[in-house]
Amino acid sequence: MLSKKNIICPDNLLKLAKTKGPAKAVIVNAVKPVSIESAKQAVDANLIIPVFIGDKSVIENNAKQLDWDISKYELIHEPNENNTAPIAAKLASEDKVKIIVKGYIHTDVLMKAVLKRDLNLIGKKRLSHIWHMTLEKNDKPFIITDGALNVLPKLETKLHILKNAIDFANRIGIEKPKVSVLSATEEVLDSMPSSLEANELTKRANEEGLNAEVFGPMAFDNSVSEKAAQIKGIKNAVAGKTDILLVPNVETGNALVKMMIFFMGACAAGVVVGGKIPVVITSRADDTQARLASMAAAVVAL
Repeated sequence: MLSKKNIICPDNLLKLAKTKGPAKAVIVNAVKPVSIESAKQAVDANLIIPVFIGDKSVIENNAKQLDWDISKYELIHEPNENNTAPIAAKLASEDKVKIIVKGYIHTDVLMKAVLKRDLNLIGKKRLSHIWHMTLEKNDKPFIITDGALNVLPKLETKLHILKNAIDFANRIGIEKPKVSVLSATEEVLDSMPSSLEANELTKRANEEGLNAEVFGPMAFDNSVSEKAAQIKGIKNAVAGKTDILLVPNVETGNALVKMMIFFMGACAAGVVVGGKIPVVITSRADDTQARLASMAAAVVAL
């Protein structure tokens, strides 16, 4: 059942990022070969100028295995994994880097450093995570949010997540994105809290005049399949044509994305937006193509 398809970084995202790069990016605890290889790919694509943090000898040895001379790039020796994130966050706070890229480090450790108030890396908006999903090289992207950062967001937080996703969609060329607010039903039911919040979020989006078509609650099948929506008699601007899927909680988004990766061979470009700099958050199990796509998404989000 697991997909054997090679994951492919989408051309359209790469091309767009190349028009905006290169940006200085710090690779946090860059001690695994996959972190170095994906950084090399991003450098070769003219997306980033890397700054490496981690055990110096390990990083240099991994680069040597790729026959990559990294001597011209800044390398900060820090063998303790948990100390690498504060160093990276401080560099960003001092405007010495424009993007933070997660290497071999837990997401909560990295984000704890980024969220320190005295570093001034967060503004008035709530941070949220976006996944830019594609299957083939020239696919139109499917955006899923938030499946990595906000665990069980309340209505106000979901409004921030929605606005961040719309802004990102605009940056990749989707002028008026269609947003499906996910539940397990298209009906507003007291027994299903996610449907109540989806309905309220739809009202709020319309009241605020957001530059998007927003509708919820919607089930997944009717969000992505025009045929499923037609059979069920569901008629709205979003049904079957979703650009952005706003999920009710982190478990839903995380499971959906990872099913697409492992069952379909999807390329998941993951980036945290809404702050003063984008933060690339990938799974430690992600391959180089997903990491390259994530860095491209971060450059686009600048």
